[in-house]
Amino acid sequence: MIYVGVTGWGDQDSLYQAGTNSGSKLKQYAGHFPIVEVDSSFYAIQPQKNVERWVKDTPPSFQFIVKAYQGMTGHQRGEIPFQSKEEMFIAFRESLEPYQTADKLAMVLFQFPPWFECTRENVNYLRWCKEEMKGLPLALEFRHQSWFSPQFHDKTISFMTSQNWIHSICDEPQAGSGSIPTVLKPTNKEATLVRFHGRNLHGWQKPSAGNWREVRYLYRYNEKELSEWADHIKALHTQSKDVYVLFNNNSGGDAADNAKQFIQLLDLDYEGLAPRQLDFFDHL
Repeated sequence: MIYVGVTGWGDQDSLYQAGTNSGSKLKQYAGHFPIVEVDSSFYAIQPQKNVERWVKDTPPSFQFIVKAYQGMTGHQRGEIPFQSKEEMFIAFRESLEPYQTADKLAMVLFQFPPWFECTRENVNYLRWCKEEMKGLPLALEFRHQSWFSPQFHDKTISFMTSQNWIHSICDEPQAGSGSIPTVLKPTNKEATLVRFHGRNLHGWQKPSAGNWREVRYLYRYNEKELSEWADHIKALHTQSKDVYVLFNNNSGGDAADNAKQFIQLLDLDYEGLAPRQLDFFDHL
């Protein structure tokens, strides 16, 4: 199956009626897409009560891709708010239990920062993460070009395959060592993840200090670009049972529109979505 969605449900204004409160947005989002990436888990390990509410607000077939907490991937500035890394991983695993109970956990995404280079120490840390996550489905996304340099490209793919990591394939600007090329190589027969970050090269290279996220992900894919990717997705689907596609170009409100356009290009028709609220004029 090919699943298409976006990263986060809070900023997708084109999906919601005016005045929709934040607590109702996920319910409405689930009427449009079968998957979503949970970003809030990156900034703080979420209490189970939050996860239970999200699970309850979505249809039985809905799936969550949960981003690993920043302390687990080396983004955390300063000391982690736990006694040990082991305690941090235990807390994160416990936060996932409601997803698992409802069979709604597609995978956990470990996205590493641009300073996480291809070194022996970091490879060993990836092994340790795999062990700590106790067999859960894990996706791996790099942000440092060294992992796919000519010297390490094949070794990286071989390592991910042997460890059963789900490859998070990226479409993003090519902006030196802090970006990675698009590597169309699945490493897990069950699943492959594709994330669209946009192609705003200027914003990627020179983000503003205060609003770098808004600048970096400001991009709208055109039909030619999406059509090329539709062919890639179909090819990836021959090698992985499920392909999950997430649009992360949220800054200008383009992600949801591009995701819907992509669903049409792939001629996908999802069953089991949440009922949509009718617009006032729909019944006239």
